[in-house]
Amino acid sequence: MQFAGVAQIKNVVLVHGSYADGSGWQGVYNILTKKGYNVTIVQNPLTSFADDVASVKRVLDKLEGPVVLVGHSYGGVIITEAGNSPKVASLVYVAAFQPDAGENVLDLNGWAPPAPENGIIPPDSTGFSYYDKAKYHAGFCADLSKEQAAFMYASQGAMNVSGFVTRVTNPAWKTKPSWAIVATEDKSINPEIERKMYARSKAAVTEIKGSHVVFISQPKAVSAVIEAAAGAK
Repeated sequence: MQFAGVAQIKNVVLVHGSYADGSGWQGVYNILTKKGYNVTIVQNPLTSFADDVASVKRVLDKLEGPVVLVGHSYGGVIITEAGNSPKVASLVYVAAFQPDAGENVLDLNGWAPPAPENGIIPPDSTGFSYYDKAKYHAGFCADLSKEQAAFMYASQGAMNVSGFVTRVTNPAWKTKPSWAIVATEDKSINPEIERKMYARSKAAVTEIKGSHVVFISQPKAVSAVIEAAAGAK
């Protein structure tokens, strides 16, 4: 790992994925900040892959010292490219896509069949897509309450599907260590896809029983993986 002289990394940057926003990271934020970490949550515009990567880079540019960069779902694609910043020391993929060079989300989704609960709606005439309200709870966050699911649905970011077809050019996990979480009850990304990606990258893998938003339902377990990536003893 670069920054070999650093005993423990204190900067953590959290990147949300599609059909969500940064508010879901609150539980992880609370746990890590109480332990002295400097945590920043990125609000991705979800207007294009380039825009999303740029939003992460703006956050990284403001920080002093090494960073653990964490991505959920489509956020994993973002950190794979943005993680090439010299400030990023390690990467954490939370039920997230981890593409290789030349791959995109659609390529990886083809590795295993989708769950029937999956509710991604095809894009409208402007290229933006949402998650189906009727399937949001079961397909996205089944281990949360109906009230939490309703809030998340109401606050989801519209996703420009160009982000799903843009191909990664320089995957940061090829040169930097990565940790990864498989959400074993995930209905939005088939857990078998997660396992195959993380085995390929030789990430340090933790399997956690949880839905696609395992970072909300199991914040302690997810925070522990982030701390491991930060070099916590």
